[in-house]
Amino acid sequence: MKLLLDENLSIRVLENVVDLYPGSSHVSLLGLTRTDDSVIWNRARAENFCIVSKDSDFYQRSLLFGAPPKVVFLKVGNCTTAKILSVLLYNDHVISRFQEDQDASLLILG
Repeated sequence: MKLLLDENLSIRVLENVVDLYPGSSHVSLLGLTRTDDSVIWNRARAENFCIVSKDSDFYQRSLLFGAPPKVVFLKVGNCTTAKILSVLLYNDHVISRFQEDQDASLLILG
């Protein structure tokens, strides 16, 4: 599964998950910083990314439009990069099952 980390997540998260999720990226690396959510959504769909965000806008888009793209919503509030990384790494098996489930479009992790 390729993750696309939203701009509300540190790019340092990517450096620590890219081995587990090859092909992953960050919106800033794709030139999508301060871009409308619909542009990010369409890019993620076109390039088979799963959006990872703390932004409820992607959560709502997922409920409205379904997949693709799939969305991992991190319901963690304001927290450290280490906490974000911990949530992603601890739940790697849950994320893998989410990816395999063709009917799933939204995963909430906290």
